[in-house]
Amino acid sequence: MDYAGIVLAGGAARRLSGVDKPALPVGGKPLLARALAALADADPVIVVGPVRPGFDDVVWTREAEPGTGPVAALAAGLALVPTEIVVVLAGDLAGVRSSTVDRLVGSLGAASGAVLVDGPGERQWLLGAWRVEALREALPEAVENASLRRTLGGLEIVEVPEEPGESDDIDTPEDLDRWS
Repeated sequence: MDYAGIVLAGGAARRLSGVDKPALPVGGKPLLARALAALADADPVIVVGPVRPGFDDVVWTREAEPGTGPVAALAAGLALVPTEIVVVLAGDLAGVRSSTVDRLVGSLGAASGAVLVDGPGERQWLLGAWRVEALREALPEAVENASLRRTLGGLEIVEVPEEPGESDDIDTPEDLDRWS
């Protein structure tokens, strides 16, 4: 099945003193490289955020107003998606792998989206496979600072239980220490 990929790689990283989270090295490579490796079968791969050197095989874009949240970033990425299906990943995922993406895409069926659900049962909104048309229709008129959960929560979603560590992300210094 053909699909595109979007990596949301902006954000302020407030709990990490504003560092460039997607550039943080985990296991010897930047977090952004981990997301891109998980999207190895996606075409195209669109990264929403500031251009970072060394990632030449992606399409770069930015929100109309940088820093206005994941819904605005998602809208910017969706504007460039030519496929019917897209996998959307956060740029700070340490545990995502290509098998995660394969399971999400394979679980989509006729639903609007397939979202990874972590151990405690929380939907990981930035770790999912989606029907592009459903995402575009769900976007609010004003995407800046809109709630991602509210935007996507009304769609028909298949919940895909995570395998250990797949939804792990880097939000705090302790998270980084655990993965370093």
